[in-house]
Amino acid sequence: MMDRAWLAQTTEAALEPELEIVDPHHHLWDTETRYGCYELRDLRLDTGAGHKVVETVFIDCGANYRTTGPEHLRPVGETEYVAGRADESDRTPGARIAAIVGHADLTLGSAVTGVLETHVAAARGRFRGIRHSGARADDDAVPTSRVQPPPDLYRQQGFLDGARALAALGLSFDAWQYHHQLDQVLHLSRTVPELSIVVDHVGGPLGVGRYAGRRGNVLDLLRAGLRPLAQCPNVSVKLGGVGMTRYGTGWEHEARPPDSDRVVEIWGDVLRWCIDTFGPGRCMFESNYPVDGETTGYVVLWNAFKKLSASYDQAERADLFAGTARRVYRI
Repeated sequence: MMDRAWLAQTTEAALEPELEIVDPHHHLWDTETRYGCYELRDLRLDTGAGHKVVETVFIDCGANYRTTGPEHLRPVGETEYVAGRADESDRTPGARIAAIVGHADLTLGSAVTGVLETHVAAARGRFRGIRHSGARADDDAVPTSRVQPPPDLYRQQGFLDGARALAALGLSFDAWQYHHQLDQVLHLSRTVPELSIVVDHVGGPLGVGRYAGRRGNVLDLLRAGLRPLAQCPNVSVKLGGVGMTRYGTGWEHEARPPDSDRVVEIWGDVLRWCIDTFGPGRCMFESNYPVDGETTGYVVLWNAFKKLSASYDQAERADLFAGTARRVYRI
């Protein structure tokens, strides 16, 4: 759970406060979860802490599903809830929630079209896509996605048919899996090349359970999994998630959270490799808040992103911090 008192032990002024940011990955919960309660007021506390965050993208997290009605339509409740918060963000000062990515069971195949159309109507112009997580490692130390995906989710025919239905509506797909599952994303991207795919959280390089103490090997496998995806023009990647405890930095056990230099020391080379491999026009920095808030402050995260990207030119950085997100999520 995010502990603001602990995070406050490492404070930094926001660097380059004039640099415009679209944060393309955050969640909202109006009830207590393992990550705490995180509502619009909490998001505004973070996005308004010094960096120029002007727009955000909500990503599915299982919040406020409908509790009655057909099972396949229950995730629409999350879109309805977030649309209300987005309307409020439009009426009040600060970053506005400009786009919504929800959840639908793509294994429904072509029948998922009706679910997607219901999401679109509920979002009142903000709905942009679906995340259907395939993340699993069959290791008790590694969290499995709440949807309990089968090992081969992104290869299943029903799922691929659902992905085609998603693409037919002009919607995108957020892929969330771990580093050893990137071959599934490659299969999906090649089988449904008309689908815009976003690889979340740098591809999921694990550092706990049987992956603890194997960072060099894990990063080699990560690069091997991402490299062929970079050859698929329909794939982009989010640079973030680096504060998740499952990535094995161990920061959550330290007396104080890391500063931005420490984040750059651990993650700078990996994120720059992604930028150089995919190109700035297919990469976007993300906060993944409040999940990354388990170990890393919001201002610190964006300072780290600014530091590690300092060698790129103005146009490239404009893409990394806002342009790519706006294109991918049609903001």
